[in-house]
Amino acid sequence: MIRVLIADDDALVRLGLADLLDGDAGIEVVAQACDGLHAVEQATAHRVDVALVDVRMPRMDGITATARLRALPRPPKVITLTTFDLDEYVYNALAAGADGFLLKDTDPAEILRAVHLVAVGSAMLHPSAARRLIDRYHQAGGARTTAARTRLDRLTPRERDVLALLAEGETNAEIAARLGMRESTVKAHVSRILTALEVTNRVQAALLARDAGLTP
Repeated sequence: MIRVLIADDDALVRLGLADLLDGDAGIEVVAQACDGLHAVEQATAHRVDVALVDVRMPRMDGITATARLRALPRPPKVITLTTFDLDEYVYNALAAGADGFLLKDTDPAEILRAVHLVAVGSAMLHPSAARRLIDRYHQAGGARTTAARTRLDRLTPRERDVLALLAEGETNAEIAARLGMRESTVKAHVSRILTALEVTNRVQAALLARDAGLTP
């Protein structure tokens, strides 16, 4: 069962998301919060696997809350939600440690899919945000490519194989099946990859892989 926290200053949005998530047999909404500070308090009081966090909230915004949530002793995965498709929100959310970024008008089925994907260690970005994020990283050109390749040199050949599939959006189970490995072994490789590349989540690792030319 995936235990979820919903943080949004709009009570109707919280209610709608709670109804959607509670309709999934594999998800349980264990807490709700009306702002970022309240979200951190609730995540401290409850065991939370995934937090859905609005970007624009009073007292503490969603970006700051994401960073605080990810710094907890038992950090939940975080999916940031926003009505506004602004580049700065995407970059700041990922830099704060978010594992997903979705617009509030995302299809309900995709929101449920995002929760399940992020809970097992994958990542989920709204398509338009993902495309612009990749384009922005690639615009830096040769210097970024060189830096990314230098960091990938820290990986073993097997870790590079895992990273290549991770960058394609595959889950640990899918990577294990493709490479003939145990899922627990893939999980260990992913942990080592994130540490070696000095990134906090799979999205950032995938962007490095693309910058280095490991994937298209």
